[in-house]
Parts: sequence; structure tokens; C-alpha cells
Amino acid sequence: MKHRLLRGRRRPMVLAAAFTAFVAGGGGTLLALQAEAAPAAGPGHVFVINLENKGYDETWGPDSAAPYLSRTLRAKGVLLTQYYGIGHNSLDNYIAQISGQAPNTDTQSDCQTFAPFVRTGTVDPGQAVGQGCVYPSDVETLADQMDASGHTWKGYMEDMGTPCRHPAVGAVDDTQKAKAGDEYATRHNPFMYFHSIIDRQDRCTGHVVDLSALTTDLKSTTTTPELSYITPNLCDDGHDSPCVDGRPGGLVSADAWLRTWVPVITSSPAFKKDGMLVITFDESDGPQQDASACCAEGPAPNTPLPGITGLGGGRTGALVLSPFTKGGTWSTTPYNHYSLLASIEDRFALPYLGYAGQKGLGRFGTDVFNAGV
Repeated sequence: MKHRLLRGRRRPMVLAAAFTAFVAGGGGTLLALQAEAAPAAGPGHVFVINLENKGYDETWGPDSAAPYLSRTLRAKGVLLTQYYGIGHNSLDNYIAQISGQAPNTDTQSDCQTFAPFVRTGTVDPGQAVGQGCVYPSDVETLADQMDASGHTWKGYMEDMGTPCRHPAVGAVDDTQKAKAGDEYATRHNPFMYFHSIIDRQDRCTGHVVDLSALTTDLKSTTTTPELSYITPNLCDDGHDSPCVDGRPGGLVSADAWLRTWVPVITSSPAFKKDGMLVITFDESDGPQQDASACCAEGPAPNTPLPGITGLGGGRTGALVLSPFTKGGTWSTTPYNHYSLLASIEDRFALPYLGYAGQKGLGRFGTDVFNAGV
């Protein structure tokens, strides 16, 4: 059995983190890996695809029902074997990815009512203390950072139809269950949970759009946003099984969706130039919910157990495809959704939001951007 050692270049004033881990996806091989700072030259167009509710072994194991993802795409990218969700259920993970805000009891329950977030204070690192769903306008997001620094972004939401679609604040969320012909879920669209975005209607409708717009935007580098955040519908993301439209759902339907859309992304001029596609899952779910955590995640200010039964959202794994990565490689560095946010902020030289700034948090380095290693 082959051992793989990934080494990278050191950058001044940056400390390297070194560790070893036993990797189930590596066939029982003990891997040694050194994670270091990301190279100065790296991705300029970032694409994120979130799938739903699958644990690491189910997705990446030998019996995976997603062979295109777990084998075909796996051979083209770097597998992050120790990537974790940060909580349960879905919504708190999505919110964490774009704001660094930790779960509260409302987001843990997927905000059945689109209630305002009632804040009682603020604590480090940048956490709004309180309960609720739609955060006040001064709670910053990655989208706000991108706009303020002159970078471009869009959210592409399958079945959204009308741009910036969300329930009225205070209303019951009628997208919690899929309907025939409409399998959009607001809770899988984190941009809708921030007043800084939804209160500016022109900005929101111009940035948070139906997935169908992606094909047109990808036609040239100049029309491709620097950050594209992509959410399939409740069937295509693997959440429902079976689906309301009769499809099997789960990993089978998610794999079919990836087979259609990933080549559209990876064949685009922007991706070929300097792209990075991250495919991950919001949380690890199943008959016995995995609430394990990594990266020193602990009790959050608004809930003692972000994972409801534990500290995290469980081990999901993530795959990174890029001209800056080697196919068929892997990283054993512990990462979670806060790490993903921090890694995107690194690419655009943005300050860290919330728990993305947590001391010691892993951020994508030469273990991920390993093509030149």
C-alpha cells in the first residue's frame, strides 16, 4: 500500500501545521501531511456546490451510490478526508459558510418560521448573541465583503425562479417541503438570512438568481463572478429520497446532477484560467446522526451543542477541483465550513468573519493547492 507525503513551500511569518491521521478513504494507509500557507498565485474564481446530509463513508466509500463523484471526479481533484460540518440541521451550516456565525436554536431547527434574529449582545469572535433567523443588517457576510472590496459574486439556486425569493419576515416558510415543479428550499440559500442582502432589493435580485443563469454567466471570464455559490434543489442535492417528482433522490440523483453541471463549470474559461470548485455536504446525517467536530469547535454562544447531540455536524469530506490541484490526491488536514469561509477570504485578501478567524483553524494551503508541490 502506497504512502503519500505532501510537502509545500513555506511563506515568511506563517507557521506550518503538521500532523498525521488515519484515513478510511486511503485503504487503511497511515498518511503524513504538512499543511502550509496557500501560494500567492492561486484561484481567482471560486465555485462552491453544497450537497445534503451524507456522511463520509456513504459518499466516498467503495459502495458509494455516487460513482461519478466518488471515482470519476475524485480522480481529478484533492479529497479533503477530514472535512466536517459545523452543526445540525442544515441551515446553520450554510449560514456559517458565508458569515462565520455559529448556530442558534432557531437555525438548528431550519427556521420553520422566517423570524428576525433578536440580538442581545455581541461576543468574540464576531458572534451576534441571540436567537432567530434573519440577522440584522450590521452582521457582515462574505457577500458584503466581496462587494465592499470590488469583487464579484452570485448565488445560483435551482428552482428559485424569481431572484431573491424568500418568505416574508415573520411568516411560516412554505419551502420546507418540496412541491412538484418547485423543489427550492430557502434554508439552503444562506444569503436570504441577512438583512444586509434582502433589504436591498436591486442588489439581491442581481446577485441571488436561479441556477439557469449560470450557463450564460460562464460563457466568458468577464461575466463569471469571482465567487459562485451553487445550490441544487431538494432532489438534486441528495436531500429527498425518493423525490416528489418520482426520481430516486439521495446520492443517485445528486450524482446525476453533478454529471450534468460539473463539466459546464470545469469547461468554462474562468475555471480553466484560475478556478477552484469545492464540492461538499452541509452535514453528516443518517439513522445515527454524526455530531462529531474538528478544528477545536466548542460550545457556541447561542447553543451549547452546535450539533444538537454533539459539538459539530459530522464528517462529510469535500472534494476540490482546480488547475492548482493534482488529481487523485488527498489531504488529512482537519477542515470545516468555517475553514472554507476563511480559505475563500484568503483568496480575496479579506478579513476573517466570525469563527473563520478562530485561532488555529485550518485554511487551504499547499496540501490543497498541490499542483506545484
